[in-house]
Amino acid sequence: MTSNNTSTTRRSSIVGAWFKSTFSNPDGNQCVEVFFGTDLVHIRDSKDRGAGPVLSVPAGHWARFLDEVAGRAPAGSNTVIQILINSDGGASLRAHGTPEQVLSYTPGEWSAFVAGVRIAEFDLPSGEALAA
Repeated sequence: MTSNNTSTTRRSSIVGAWFKSTFSNPDGNQCVEVFFGTDLVHIRDSKDRGAGPVLSVPAGHWARFLDEVAGRAPAGSNTVIQILINSDGGASLRAHGTPEQVLSYTPGEWSAFVAGVRIAEFDLPSGEALAA
């Protein structure tokens, strides 16, 4: 994992565009991408170049998902996305109720996402109308 983040200052979350962690490899197109919609947060894998599955989380459940990602909540505690950590440190995400939709991340991709979550890069934007 290559980091282009030089501080732990929270950057502005982006509404209406796909974005990734500042810890993601700046030279590669392999990362967890997030999109803040009106009342849903969408997750995809940039390796799929927009053609793969997209998992959606109601905005009201997003913080619980992030707490589990960051280790602030027990594994399996969010009710929307199942997080499976692989033995190599990578991870797979699966929407509860739709087991055929799976996003798989390498250890570097997952580590970059977790690092971004821990410094609030993926927190819902304040002042935005994202209703649960």
